[in-house]
Amino acid sequence: MRFSRRHPEDEGEAVAEGTLRVDRRLASLLRSLRPGDIAVVDHLDLDRRAADALLDHGVRAVVNASPFISGRFPNLGPERLATAGVVLVDQVGADALAKVKDGARARIVGGRVHVGSTVVLSGRLLTLDDVREQMDAAREGLSAQLQSFAHNTTEYLRRDQDLLLHGLGTPDLRTDMDGKPTVVVVRAFDHAEELRRIKEFVREQKPVLVGVDAGADALLEVGWRPDLLVIGEQGISGGDGNPPVSEKALRKAREVVLHTDSSRRAPGSEKLDRLGVRVAPMAAEGTTEDAALLLADIKGASLIVSVGTHATLDEFLDRHHGGLASTFLTRLRVGPRLVDARSVPSLYAGRVRLWQLAVVLLAGLLALLAAVATTPRGEDWLDELRTTVRTAPVTGPVDSSPGVLL
Repeated sequence: MRFSRRHPEDEGEAVAEGTLRVDRRLASLLRSLRPGDIAVVDHLDLDRRAADALLDHGVRAVVNASPFISGRFPNLGPERLATAGVVLVDQVGADALAKVKDGARARIVGGRVHVGSTVVLSGRLLTLDDVREQMDAAREGLSAQLQSFAHNTTEYLRRDQDLLLHGLGTPDLRTDMDGKPTVVVVRAFDHAEELRRIKEFVREQKPVLVGVDAGADALLEVGWRPDLLVIGEQGISGGDGNPPVSEKALRKAREVVLHTDSSRRAPGSEKLDRLGVRVAPMAAEGTTEDAALLLADIKGASLIVSVGTHATLDEFLDRHHGGLASTFLTRLRVGPRLVDARSVPSLYAGRVRLWQLAVVLLAGLLALLAAVATTPRGEDWLDELRTTVRTAPVTGPVDSSPGVLL
């Protein structure tokens, strides 16, 4: 294969330098990434979850074989990366991953990737302004996406109506959710910050803790043991920027539910058998996150606090353009029981403690005494109290010496 050697633009200053890390699967790529590396991916419409995973590994640049933003919907990943100062180059071609060698040192000048003096890849350099302009254009095309969504919603309802409408098909659980608050944790969308915000709520209310895929590891990281782990294909093998669920989380979880398709198959579930993890299967056509929310609702949770899920329209579309129908209908089913973790500090002030009541009572008593003391009758009472104190006989143990008081 022959590559061009020089180009007029190549004489400019490099915008990024680092070691190339190449893998078609993002989950595999993340295992080899080091701070300062250049990630080479093929990820159409990079979403925020994948972008956050790349940022967590400290990438210097991301080179994408596909467009970062296709215009189908406003995906949040590219803006997240560009805002953090990561260099973005996209549309370098479908064969980009075969053109470059993993581990090679490279530099990016303009939209060109150099290994030594050779230009191995050439694409489009995106600035933050470019990304925002493309995002605005993508939002204008949402009407077509919503029409497709309406069709998908009808189809999903037809396939999963017994579960969605009547609650049929959920497994029998040892975990009791009936009448209890429940926290459902997904490892995405600022989950660590949201877990920090609800620490007081968890400490005082003792909710049922449900981890969705790698959300179980997120619970363990803050010192909470998951009561229930709902795991699907992505949780078993990793994907969408998330690592697979750790063996520690699988063993620590008090109970495990395996999310399967309608035929009760879950790719990669043999891994759970090898580890000796006992699972309760749950067939659902939607996402594993949606299956966990439905399970909590059907099992009678009094309140469902969601951590790491999607609150805005942009986040909703960014993460679930494939499973949009199930997510939408699940939230209609769960209805008023569902509260986003970001809202909990505003809605929950915490329990009133005994010492707080004692302080309030003492302050009230002091205020009452001060008010009474300013009245004529109160002054008479104070005078009588002073006289009584002065004239009261002093008593106590008497020494053997006469007239000496101890």
